Amino acid sequence: MPKLDLTRNETLVALVIVAFCVVTAIVQPNFLSLPTLFDLLRGSIVIGIFAIGVLLVLISGGIDVSFTAIAAFAMYTTTLTLTSLGIDIPWPAAFLLSIAIGTGLGLLNAVFIAGFRLPTLIVTLGTLSLIRGFLLTFVGSQLISNMPPSLREFSRLIMVRGTTADGFFFSLPWAFAALVAVVVGTWFLLYRTMLGRTIFAIGGSVESARRIGIPVRGAQVFVYAYVGALSGLAGIIHASLARVANPFDLVGLELSVIAAVVLGGARLAGGYGTITGTLLGVALIVLVNNSLILLGIPSTWQMVVIGALILVGTGVPAYQAKRAALRAG
Repeated sequence: MPKLDLTRNETLVALVIVAFCVVTAIVQPNFLSLPTLFDLLRGSIVIGIFAIGVLLVLISGGIDVSFTAIAAFAMYTTTLTLTSLGIDIPWPAAFLLSIAIGTGLGLLNAVFIAGFRLPTLIVTLGTLSLIRGFLLTFVGSQLISNMPPSLREFSRLIMVRGTTADGFFFSLPWAFAALVAVVVGTWFLLYRTMLGRTIFAIGGSVESARRIGIPVRGAQVFVYAYVGALSGLAGIIHASLARVANPFDLVGLELSVIAAVVLGGARLAGGYGTITGTLLGVALIVLVNNSLILLGIPSTWQMVVIGALILVGTGVPAYQAKRAALRAG
């Protein structure tokens, strides 16, 4: 029987997920039910798409905290444009518009990071404030509850629905397919293409990558454009499912998303990260946010728990790796 490798974040996160499920099921027996499972899957759609984008950034050796602002700007601008002009276009076209806006804002990050070689954290903190301030000052700050018909239509597209023996309804929207597509596409990009190997290489050492002729700037431009595109997608999906465009939505979600990716094993120094670990991290964050409510713990403690999980999830493997290095030396 294979031995569990407790130095891997994926293993630790999987064990914590099992422990959370057991404890929550003991306190709330209804937790282990189809409605709860489908609620967790639904709750993972937006944060999961964000997390896949952040994974690429961390693997490349950077960090991005502007993705929620990009998502809010893209989804609100798209919705406002369609409602103000009275345009009724199919939802795929609306999605493409939001993705295009997100890509453009992602390229704004790329100009400063790849073009001027500025620190990624400083650049994305600046664009976070710039985009959010521009949105609230010049674009709008009012809720748009009268969503375009095509987006309302998308929100009603259900992949799976049913009713339990106890009469509880459960469903999963087709928006979940977008998360699946993003996961599969990004996995193929990272592990089956030269571009993916390039992203891992520049995350390991930018200078070494430059010396051997790797197009570092081109890869960085792609990474931040890709994150912008995923942010635009996540934003319009969020607005569609919520059936309201709120410019203040998604604010503060950065910590939870970055926590999910880091808990999944992605290194802040770059050069390493896995799709599986990221999805496990997303599952844990979504599970924590839902299980604390079921356990009767105030929602204000969610950030405390997430912060503690980040410290434990990054500290324990680092400590074990350090001990292993000392024994080897």
